[in-house]
Amino acid sequence: MKAVALTHYLPVSNPDSLMDVELSAPAVSGKDILVRVEAVSVNPVDTKVRAPKDKIEPQPRVLGWDAAGTVVAVGEDVTLFSVGDEVFYAGDITRPGTNSEYQLVDERIVGKKPQSLSMAEAAALPLTSITAWEGLFDRLNINPKGTQDQQSLLIIGGAGGVGSVAIQLASQISGLTVIATASRENTQHWCHKMGADHTINHRQDMAAQLAELGFPAVDYIFCLNDTAGHWATMTQVIKPQGMICSIVESDMPLDMEPLKSKSAGFVWEFMFTRSMYQTHDMAEQGNLLNQISKQIDADTLQSTMKEHLTPINAENLRQAHAIVEQGTMIGKIVLSGWV
Repeated sequence: MKAVALTHYLPVSNPDSLMDVELSAPAVSGKDILVRVEAVSVNPVDTKVRAPKDKIEPQPRVLGWDAAGTVVAVGEDVTLFSVGDEVFYAGDITRPGTNSEYQLVDERIVGKKPQSLSMAEAAALPLTSITAWEGLFDRLNINPKGTQDQQSLLIIGGAGGVGSVAIQLASQISGLTVIATASRENTQHWCHKMGADHTINHRQDMAAQLAELGFPAVDYIFCLNDTAGHWATMTQVIKPQGMICSIVESDMPLDMEPLKSKSAGFVWEFMFTRSMYQTHDMAEQGNLLNQISKQIDADTLQSTMKEHLTPINAENLRQAHAIVEQGTMIGKIVLSGWV
């Protein structure tokens, strides 16, 4: 099968950072399904894993943690899918990634592809949808049934892939007042298109901007950008008994003391936790992807695909990595088709 892989961890400008390779197609067993990958998308995690380091892989390593495709074979323990099903998923960071013609993936972390979306449009969604859903509903404990009237959510980094889904989930499903941060006119426009009620600039005084909007404090904060850099502001504007969730690792210790008097909480979200540790509720990722699929087909949510490249090959994946590394990506960049 065709695949895009690496053996050395190099700058994306180096042609050997991602290479076109031929690999043996995997054999399916157990709870795995074998998927013919038809579209993939690129996330910041791809660029972080690929980032230069002194390490050499003895065998080509395939990256990629977003895909849409068709089931072509199933393991003997599979009960949720059949050959011919169209699916979408983010996969497992401990296993070979999506940037190959065929991929094995545990059925429990796979969802049925939205019928109303193309493969490319669907491939934009899994990793960001899982992260947004888990961050809002599992970590912040926001009620997904829409009973959060009059409560407020600040999303720091609203125009990226996760923010684009989180805005939709919070506004369309939970009915929260959503304040998203965006520092450019085009990103502000995108956040409003996704359903944000207000936007503020995270490069300026966020506390002052929130107060001017009538929100001196907010009930929830979902941090998708520079946890350490925004920490002081987050602990200042979170309400007593409020909750903060971040997906961005910090390069310095976070001072929890300001949260004590407010009885406020902080929690991390890492979407690979369930598959990495084979948790008892691992199948929740498949369930939530099916919920996302239903909401898409009901026209409640929309795909966040912003750019589309074809075909899937090393040259186009290097281009996509370079765009994501700039840190200014709106929505998602997707690749589809093999030649």
